[in-house]
Amino acid sequence: MRRRPPGRKPSPPGAARKGIKSAGEASPPIAARKRSHLRICLEENVTPNSNDFDRWRLLHNALPELDCEKIDTGATWLGRRLELPLLIASMTGGAARGGTLNARLARAAQRHRVAFALGSGRILLEDPRARPSFDVRGLAPDVPLLANLGAVQLNYGVGLDECRRLCQMLRADALVLHLNPMQEAIQPGGDRNFAGLLPKIARVVGGLGLPVVVKEVGCGISAEVARRLVEAGVRHLDVSGRGGTSWPWIEARNGGPPGAEAFAGWGIPTPEALRAVREVRGVETLIAGGGLRGGLDLAKALALGAHLGSFALAFARAAHQSEAALDALVVRIRNELRLAMFGVGAGTVAALRRAPIVQEGAHGR
Repeated sequence: MRRRPPGRKPSPPGAARKGIKSAGEASPPIAARKRSHLRICLEENVTPNSNDFDRWRLLHNALPELDCEKIDTGATWLGRRLELPLLIASMTGGAARGGTLNARLARAAQRHRVAFALGSGRILLEDPRARPSFDVRGLAPDVPLLANLGAVQLNYGVGLDECRRLCQMLRADALVLHLNPMQEAIQPGGDRNFAGLLPKIARVVGGLGLPVVVKEVGCGISAEVARRLVEAGVRHLDVSGRGGTSWPWIEARNGGPPGAEAFAGWGIPTPEALRAVREVRGVETLIAGGGLRGGLDLAKALALGAHLGSFALAFARAAHQSEAALDALVVRIRNELRLAMFGVGAGTVAALRRAPIVQEGAHGR
């Protein structure tokens, strides 16, 4: 993988006043930041120069006793049948360009029967005029659709009522609350008060009436944090570990403080997070986000304990190209996953989750 261009940091796009605003107040600094995020993700190298999934190897089965054509790559999640155990995790929303990409992603999710999580809906709560950028339920009526908010916003004016209102507006099947402390710490004007969030997360989980997924955004979730979340009632976790898009690096490039780029590789690698969190009792859905490049990485993630794999950057870039590029990406992921399942002798995703996987240079699972 090519090295990141050092570049000169651009001027920060500005920092919004935090908290919920009235419907008539627009949020141009937030929209500008989202546009900047999207531009950097689409145009620059925002991932590490190494990937920890390369350190893991599925054990080849020379006698799989399977018909490759009959392998079932499907799964069921949130009461809906998926053709692949895959969640498209969007980075977009709140601007016209993001709305176009969201529409393409939603149509692809519907065509290929995979789940789709929208980008942060905070801007929609502050300015309902942003709704067209997010309103894709009609394009993806038969697949899980997830709304998304930063968990830290529970400390800045967002409560259970706002979470419920967002899910109702988007006709979502579930809500993602994302944890991004390092990103917020580096982001100019970021929301840095993460104190006392756990009881507020518990209140949302207990009162929303929909499943709540708690995820990181690229720095990983440890077993200890997972246990605390489960005790608060959370049953769905996306570890989103190190290996994919580095939001600390993006915020450093986006006007962060001196020294921030040193944290570009901060976090728990996704395979390490999966191995830790899979041992935590009470986790019903374990999602592997962070560094998945295709179906082989997805297969490794499932063997490491995940139920689903989450992809963001690859889908955002494909959506930026065309609908055909999105279709090609899904076909590649499906083919790689099927080949990996055949190679280990797993006829179903459940069987793949029991397949042997070893770390290069180590013995045993």
